[in-house]
Amino acid sequence: MFKTFSLELAGRTLSVDIGRVSAQANGAAFMHYGDTTVLSTATASEKPRDGIDFFPLSVEYEEKLYSVGKIPGGFNKREGKASENAILTSRVIDRPMRPLFPKDYRNDVTLNNLVMSVDPECRPELVAMLGSAIATSISDIPFCGPCATTQIGLVDGAFIVNPNQEQWKNGDLQLTVASTSEKVIMIEAGANEVPEAKMIEAIYMAHEVNQKIIAWINEIVAEVGKAKHEYTSCAIPEEMFAAIKEIVPPVEMEEAVFTDEKQVREENIRKITDKLEEAFADKEDWLPVLGEAVYQYQKKTVRKMILKDQKRPDGRAMNQIRKLAAEVDIIPRVHGSAMFTRGQTQICNVCTLAPLSEVQKIDGLDDNEKAKRYMHHYNFPAYSVGETKVSRGPGRREIGHGALAEKALVAVLPSEEEFPYAIRTVSETFESNGSTSMASTCSSCMSLMAAGVPIKKMVAGISCGLVTGDTDDDFVLLTDIQGLEDFFGDMDFKVTGTEDGITAIQMDIKIHGLTRPIVEGAIARCREARMFIMENCMKPAIAEPRKTVNEYAPKIIQIKIDPEKIGEVVGQRGKTINEIIARTNVKIDITDEGAVSVCGTDAAMMDKAIEMIQTIVTDFEEGQIFKGKVVSIKEFGAFVEFAPGKEGMVHISKISKERIEHVEDVLTLGDEVKVVCLGKDKMGRMSFSIKDCK
Repeated sequence: MFKTFSLELAGRTLSVDIGRVSAQANGAAFMHYGDTTVLSTATASEKPRDGIDFFPLSVEYEEKLYSVGKIPGGFNKREGKASENAILTSRVIDRPMRPLFPKDYRNDVTLNNLVMSVDPECRPELVAMLGSAIATSISDIPFCGPCATTQIGLVDGAFIVNPNQEQWKNGDLQLTVASTSEKVIMIEAGANEVPEAKMIEAIYMAHEVNQKIIAWINEIVAEVGKAKHEYTSCAIPEEMFAAIKEIVPPVEMEEAVFTDEKQVREENIRKITDKLEEAFADKEDWLPVLGEAVYQYQKKTVRKMILKDQKRPDGRAMNQIRKLAAEVDIIPRVHGSAMFTRGQTQICNVCTLAPLSEVQKIDGLDDNEKAKRYMHHYNFPAYSVGETKVSRGPGRREIGHGALAEKALVAVLPSEEEFPYAIRTVSETFESNGSTSMASTCSSCMSLMAAGVPIKKMVAGISCGLVTGDTDDDFVLLTDIQGLEDFFGDMDFKVTGTEDGITAIQMDIKIHGLTRPIVEGAIARCREARMFIMENCMKPAIAEPRKTVNEYAPKIIQIKIDPEKIGEVVGQRGKTINEIIARTNVKIDITDEGAVSVCGTDAAMMDKAIEMIQTIVTDFEEGQIFKGKVVSIKEFGAFVEFAPGKEGMVHISKISKERIEHVEDVLTLGDEVKVVCLGKDKMGRMSFSIKDCK
């Protein structure tokens, strides 16, 4: 027996079937929003995982192409690894859910979301976010929820609650907000320079809608929810903390952690850990959790000093940014490069330009998005934090950081018509100590300008941190958090934007939500900081985009032809266009609308290719003059190719002003000649004259 619960949400019916499917999961929600269907499940292991000092939560978002009536490409004809959209959606689900599980819970938990059908009017990502919250809330897994998620779009100046796919993609705002019954717990946004006040208005519109959803979820939990199961706490024993403080007094820990050199701090903590290991050699039950205990001791020390003594680990003021440096053109021969340094965080970004044929093809659930012209990739090697580890390719964190920096700059990119290039920027992390994604935003902006990409405005980004006390009004905001403040603090609030507004937001927290004064304060701090970064660091390095692309970048010429002439340019099985490419060594892209892009490095060859294309699509008129090559000689005349795949005949009487007996007396195969069009002969062929050409 199962029950269905329904809610009218943003003009559509949201419903969930409980008990209908997946009865063996700890919790299962069979979600329906319009015709979008997602199965969300929550499962937990019976016992905690041994030897770990973190909560092992896994979130999966599975995109099945049958949900949009497609068969996957490739030889296997089945879905492969998760798409970038699936990974980013999993991260957005994870961020509000993770803080609501008990901090001392070590049982494995998996939240799985299976997209089974997609209605373009109801985005499956949103349905999965709500489904995960419901499945976990009704399960027996310990959880301090529920939470709810709402998306806000902005179209023609008006906010839209839970926009459809088209509105989401083409609007000026893509905002996702998760809330508990009291506070905002997660914010993710991409925006077209939305002003701070407008962004805050949208955030709290979503928060208000979330309260309606939470009340509905509470009704579901009250009727079908399971009692939460008991679990083994992995909290550090209080007597262990007391013993540690006797051996390492608080003043000693303060001296160890309060330095602006990450390596010095780590060495200080290593010495303290060695001392404690020696002291607790006979405490076999304490040694396995000693590392976690030292971490907690550091955390309490740092939080106390920031909150009570207004002192940051590196001695900065609460709104002070670390030392900044920026430079461009540090890598030779690439199309554009820039390096941005903020304290011990250093990113080098390299920009590459290519013809539009090299855009990234996307095979996903959204039919409106089949290709991506701008790509930002982020790499985080182990050496950037002084560690040794073999690279296994980008993980979810790297993909998420790259997507955030990419989102930050999309709003200021030129259109394809203005700048007909595919663009890829790659951020290489040289050194990391906090907010490499925001450093990536700054360096990629400068790299684009150095490459000659005519971006509309400069973009910068910064992160704001938080340390909270016992009450809602007891908190400290920290501008430009370093790694230690991120680890031990309560929030990582990243904001990117121009002088006129926000382009992206990503907020992670470790507590059960933020009050409105914290949200407003963090957004204001980030604006103040990014203005400072642009004026005092980025603009002195490069103030505006270069007027031309780099000498090593491909050059592109665009022309427009009649779409009905595309077939003539392409030729049978591509013969004509391939001949042009072979003769000129260029790349040619043609859109269905007749926009032709010729890409190459040799200007003369590019001009020649354009000339060939224009010749092919020209409606020939008597008196037009062409240059061509003799490709065939007959008794009655010669055939001249004046464009790839285009030939005309010169009768023997039209070759020379003097009478000739044989064509070969004047012409040989391969001769370059100038001809004038005489129209078409009786056989419908183009007829040319050499002797009448002036």
